[in-house]
Amino acid sequence: MKATKNEVIRILDQIAVLLELKGENPFKSRAYESAARNIEQTDEDFERIIEENRLSTIKGIGDAISKKIRELAETGSLAYYENLRASVPEGHLEMLRIPGLGPKKIRTLHEKLGIEEIGELEYACHENRLVDLSGFGEKTQKKILAGIEHLKRYREKRLYAEAIEEAEALLALILQRPEATEASLAGSLRRRCEIVKDIDLLAASAQPQTLAEWFTALPQVESVTARGETKVSIVLKSGINADLRIVKAGEYPYALHHFTGSREHNTAMRGRAKRMGIKMNEYGLYAPEGNIACKSEAEVFAALGLPFIPPELREDMGEIEAAERGTLPGLIDRRDIRGLFHIHTRMSDGADTLEAIAAEAKAMGLDYIGISDHSQAAYYAGGLSREDIVKQSDIIDALNEKESSFHIFKGIEADILPEGRLDYDDETLERFDFVIAAVHSHFGMSEGEMTNRILKALGNPFTTMLAHPSGRLLLAREAYAVDLQAVIDFAAERGKVLEINANPQRLDLDWRLCPYAKRRKALIALNPDAHNLEGLRYIEYGLHIARKGWLESGDCLNCLALEEIKAFLSHG
Repeated sequence: MKATKNEVIRILDQIAVLLELKGENPFKSRAYESAARNIEQTDEDFERIIEENRLSTIKGIGDAISKKIRELAETGSLAYYENLRASVPEGHLEMLRIPGLGPKKIRTLHEKLGIEEIGELEYACHENRLVDLSGFGEKTQKKILAGIEHLKRYREKRLYAEAIEEAEALLALILQRPEATEASLAGSLRRRCEIVKDIDLLAASAQPQTLAEWFTALPQVESVTARGETKVSIVLKSGINADLRIVKAGEYPYALHHFTGSREHNTAMRGRAKRMGIKMNEYGLYAPEGNIACKSEAEVFAALGLPFIPPELREDMGEIEAAERGTLPGLIDRRDIRGLFHIHTRMSDGADTLEAIAAEAKAMGLDYIGISDHSQAAYYAGGLSREDIVKQSDIIDALNEKESSFHIFKGIEADILPEGRLDYDDETLERFDFVIAAVHSHFGMSEGEMTNRILKALGNPFTTMLAHPSGRLLLAREAYAVDLQAVIDFAAERGKVLEINANPQRLDLDWRLCPYAKRRKALIALNPDAHNLEGLRYIEYGLHIARKGWLESGDCLNCLALEEIKAFLSHG
C-alpha cells in the first residue's frame, strides 16, 4: 500500500525527532524536517512528482532523502525509519509530549539516570533526582511532574483531526468489500467531537467472520486486541484504537443510531420510546406486536415521532425536545461559507504569499478573504511593523484593482496587551478593514483580571472580533480563567464578533457555548487561522464545531455575501 503525502510528511518529521533523540548531527535532523516542510508547501500533485521522479526539484531534498521518500511513497514503509524507531526507547517519544522536555533533555535523563519510560521519570521526580541534575533544577522538576499529570489525564484521547483521516481510509476500504452491504463511521467521530478516544466503525454483513478476518489482516494493523462474532478491536500502527462492529442488514439502522451515541442522547431516546410503550436497543424497536421495521436512521426517528436529528446534535442538549417542537436548526453547511478571515502570510509567520493565498481561496469558490498577520508585539511570529503594514496594504490594493468579483480585506491580529490595550495606536488601527483582538501572553491572570482585559479590548472601537476566546490548546494547554458568558454578553451588546478558531488544536469557541451565543445573538466567524494553503481547509473542522453548536448560516459572519460583508465592516 502506497503512503500518502501526509504520511510521508509525518514519517520525515518523526525521523528528524528520532535523530535528535539519538544525539545525531543536528544538520542531519534539520534536513529531514526541512524536507517535510518543503513537501508540505508544494502545490504540485505529490503522486505525480513521485511517478515522474522529480523529488530533486523540491528544495532541500538530495539523493539520500529522495531515495527514502520514494521507498516510503511506493511501498508504504521505510526500513531506515523502522530501524531508527526500534533503536529509541518508546517512552522517549511519549516524553516529548511533556512541556519543557525536548530531545536534548530526554537524552540527558537517559544518559545520567537511565530513564526510558514516563513512569521512571515520574519516580525520579518524586525522589528529587532532577533537582541537582545539570540543566534541570527544582522548578523544571515541578513542571515535568505537572506535565506528566496532564498526560495521564489525556493519554487515551486524540484530536478529531488526528483520527479522521485514518478512519475515513478504513471506511473506504470496508465499503469496497463485497461482504459489507453498508458501513459508516460511528461514535464520537460521527458526532464530530473535537476529541475522540478511538475509531468506531459499523458494518452490515451476512459474512461477519470473513469481514472480520479481512479487517484484522490489514497492513495498517499493529495488533488485534479482541475478536468476536460482532466486534473486532485493533490497534493501528499509528497507535489509534479502532473497533469494527458487524451486524445483520436488518439491524443496521438501529445499530447505527445506537453506536453513534452519545450515551446521554441514547438514554433520552430510550426513555421517550419507553413512554410510547416501545423497547429500544441496538437491534431494533420492539412494540407489543413485534419489531418496528426501519430501513434507515430517519425511519428510526420517525417511528418515535421525530424528524431526523443530525449526528452532531446528539448530545442530549435539547435536540429531542427541539425535534418534537419542529424547531431543530437548519445547520450551517460548507456551501454557506462565502469568505474566510484570520489568514497569515509570509509577512509574519505564514508560509505562503498573499497572491498564492488569494488564488487558493478563489479555487475553493470563495468570494473574499481577510488577511490578518500578527501585530508587532508578536516578535516571535514576525509581527508587522508600521512599514510592513503600509507595504502589505499597497499589495492588497493592487490585487483588488485587478478583481471585481473577489476581494481581499486588510486586517491584523492585534495582541491584547496585559492591561487590555491593543498592540497599535488608533492611527494605525484605523488603516485596517477589520481588527482581530487576541490574547497571546500572560495566561496566568485571575478570572476577573482576564475577563476585564478582554472586555476592554472588545470595547475598543477598532476591534472587530475576538480570536480563540478561551486560549486553549486541545490536549496540550487548558483554557485560561475567563468568564466567557460575560464576554459573549458584551460582544452581543457591542456588535463584536466571536471567533470559532478552526485550527484542530484549538476549535475555540467551544461548541457547548455556541447555543448561548446564538441566543444572545452574538455573531460568530468561522476562521481557519491559516498559516499555509492547506490551513485554509481547516474551515471544515470549524464547520463541524459550528454544527455541534446549533449554528445556522444567519449566525455566522462569513456567510454574508461580498457586498454585505463590505457594508458590515464599513459600519463596524
